[in-house]
Amino acid sequence: MTTAHRTDGHRRGDEHSVGELVARATTQMSQLLHEELRLAKMEMTEKGKRAGLGGGMLGAAATIAFIAVQAGVAAAIAGLAVVWPVWLSALVVMVVLLLVAGVLAVLGRQEVRRATPAKPERALRGVQDDFHEIRGRVRR
Repeated sequence: MTTAHRTDGHRRGDEHSVGELVARATTQMSQLLHEELRLAKMEMTEKGKRAGLGGGMLGAAATIAFIAVQAGVAAAIAGLAVVWPVWLSALVVMVVLLLVAGVLAVLGRQEVRRATPAKPERALRGVQDDFHEIRGRVRR
């Protein structure tokens, strides 16, 4: 007499072949990898935008500092030509421009630091976590 049940309580129809399990695991790994790559792409796009913004701010700071140096030169020339009012006003403009350049430089540096290191850290951490989880389940 044949029975549909085995002694361990599982029916033969519920079992999956090794090939089916490997195929399912391969499909799941492929899907997981695609998701992690999508996350990495999003993270790199975000970091690229931050680096661009920070670089633009640093460029603006350099331009304003260059203008401030020109104002300083104008102040020195005016100071030699006339005793007080012209060079003093040019000197004040130069100081204000240097302060603006300093603020832009600090802000730009912060943006560049937030964009580095230029690798998708969250995505890499996710892949590592997934790998450890899968390895742990395989060992069980």
